[in-house]
Order: sequence, then C-alpha cells, then structure tokens
Amino acid sequence: MAAPRKYPDELRERATRLAVEARKDPAGRAGAIKRIADQLDVHPEALRGWVKRAETDEGIVPGTTSAEAARIAELEREVKELRRANAILKSASGFLRRGAGPSTAMKVAYIDQYKETFGVQPICDVLAETDAPIAPSTYYAAHSRPPSARSRRDEELTEKIRRIHTDNYGVYGARKVHAALVREGHEVARCTVERLMRQVGLRGVIRAKSPRTTRPAPETDRPADLVERQFTATAPNQLWVADITYIKTFSGWVYAAFVIDVFSRMVVGWQVATSLYTDLALDALEMAIWRRRHTGADLAGLTHHSDRGVQYRAIRYTERLEQEAAVASVGSKGDSYDNALAEAFNSLFKAELIRNKGPWTGINDVEVAVAEYVDWFNQRRLHGELGHVTPAEREVAYSAAEPPASLQKTN
Repeated sequence: MAAPRKYPDELRERATRLAVEARKDPAGRAGAIKRIADQLDVHPEALRGWVKRAETDEGIVPGTTSAEAARIAELEREVKELRRANAILKSASGFLRRGAGPSTAMKVAYIDQYKETFGVQPICDVLAETDAPIAPSTYYAAHSRPPSARSRRDEELTEKIRRIHTDNYGVYGARKVHAALVREGHEVARCTVERLMRQVGLRGVIRAKSPRTTRPAPETDRPADLVERQFTATAPNQLWVADITYIKTFSGWVYAAFVIDVFSRMVVGWQVATSLYTDLALDALEMAIWRRRHTGADLAGLTHHSDRGVQYRAIRYTERLEQEAAVASVGSKGDSYDNALAEAFNSLFKAELIRNKGPWTGINDVEVAVAEYVDWFNQRRLHGELGHVTPAEREVAYSAAEPPASLQKTN
C-alpha cells in the first residue's frame, strides 16, 4: 500500500521545529535536515521546504512570509474576480442601459450566451448588484418549465416584426411596424411592438439633413410663390412639388429628380443622370405628365412648385408646364422651407435607400434601386401623414368616393 502523500499537521510541525532548532546550532547545522528527516521518516525535500518557510516567517532568512503570500494570493483572487465582474458588466451593457430593465427572458438568454465563459453563479452574483438581478434558481427554472403564453406570443410577434421590418427596407420604426401589424389583423399594443423591437435590436432609419443641389437662377421675372408653405391638396393633380438630390458613387456623382403629388405623396415622376442639366428635371416632369395622362387625368390648373433652381426656371421646362395648362410656383431665395415637402422626401430617400443600401457603384445600380424604391414607396410604404395607408391606397380611396366626371358635368 502506497504511503499517503500528505503528512499529518502534527508531524509537519514537529519536524519543522526540530530542524529549525538544529540549524540554529552551528555545530549541528550541517546535515540537520537530512538527519531529522530520516529520524521522522519524512522526505528531506519536503522538510527543506517547511524549514525555509518557517525561517522566512521568523525573519531568519529574507523572503515572502506565509502571511504575505496568503495576502498576495487573496489580492490576486480579488483582482481576478473584479476583472471577471467588469467583463460581465461590459458584455451585459446592452440591456443594463435600458431604463425599464431587461425581462427575465432577456437575462436568461444572456446567461445562456455567456455561461461557458463566466459561469452561471458568477453572472448572477454580478447582476445581483445591478438593476437587473436574477437568481440561479430562476435561471434554471426558466429552462425546466414550459414557456408561458406571453413568451410564445412574443416569439410569434417578433417573427412578424422581423418580416415586416425586412420587407420594408429595414426602415420602419415601431410606429409603422405597429400600423402594419394592425393592417394584417393582429391585435397588439404599440408599446409591445416597441418592447420587442428593442429586445431584438430593430429600429427605424434615422434621417439627416442634406445640402441643396439646385443652383438658384439669376433674379429675373420669376413665378410667384403660390404655395406659401401650405403643402396641402384636396385631390390628386392639384399640387405637385419637385426637387433634385444627389448620390455619391464610386464612379462619381449621380443626381436624381423627383416629382411628387402632394395629395397622396405619390412619386409621379423621377429620373437619374450624371449631370444637373435641364433634361434631368424635364425627364422627371415628362414621366409625371405621361403617368397622369395615361390614367385619363386632366392637368389643367395644376400648380407645380419648386425651388429657384435653374433646371426649373429653364424655358423648356416652363413651356412644358404651359402646354399642360399648369401653373408654375417658385419658392423664395435660399429658403428650403418654401419647398419643405420635396426636401422631406429627399431626406427620406437618402436615409431609406441611399445610405441604408449603399455604397453604390454607378448610375446603373442606382437607377435600378430607385425604380424598386419608388415602386415600394408608392405601392407598399405606409405614410403616417396619410393615416398609415400607401399613396396608391390614398388615390384609390379618393377615386372610389369621387363621382365620375360625366356625372359631375351633368349635375
């Protein structure tokens, strides 16, 4: 039977005491450790280590005492625990910053993600000192009990929210996602949508201001401002607004011109080009006229509003409006608010498409993307200004409520 590796405490203390006393006598110092080790049946190297520690503690030889070594070990342990706690807090900062506090499901999911790195108990100990405590028993119970009805509903709603957010260029915030869910027949509170979007990190696009792209024409006779910042209309083709914005690509600048019907917010005409010449704005106007004429609309009396850019003050542009019996309206110099609705659309366009889906190679991929975006904007995007319906639905509703032109003339 092999001898036990650990010596009894009493034997270790006796052997150490005898060896230390023997080493104090100069005559018996040599070979004292070996002699006493043999007498007590202790391994000489083990005894040598005990003696060295004892002599260090008594100050006989220089070195780190047992008390100092224990204190150092304790400090190292504390530093290790502090570093682990800091790492846990840093990894959990995503949901600890939220004012309402994370749900139990979020905390359980967090522990699932990091338990192999930190351990369940250390994570719970650190979170206990925050506004998001969770007990180990709560964590383990969450895995042993069946999911609640609320958690199952949250999972179902989250999948629907992800789908709506993805299908709409990833630009919808909670307000529009909630409106889309209601349109699909789901009864859900807006605060629930906000909570679930926050939990999975979904958010609406953030718009930023952009510089103007049209150059003001020289001060000559110009049309008056017939709109005066009142961007309202009671029917399609009463008021159009037009503006130009820019897109940076790897091949150089690309410019996009848009014509928007104020009544429905529908983009009725658009064009992209690599220059800011009159043809850019005129092509967008031609598309708008063709689309409206194609559906049998009468553009007589239409007000076309723009800024003072040379593209819109060009003779060819104004003559084309006159051919349709449309009236030109121009905002004042250096005042973007006089064309605010068009500027707002440009801001949306840049945020929802250009910055959201870029970078862009050149005019070809921009043109394809703009065509897809305008189709989505007109046919599927919900507009808060319209009561969360699409521009196409707005115009269909107007047509359904408006009597045919023949009956209007008869009456």
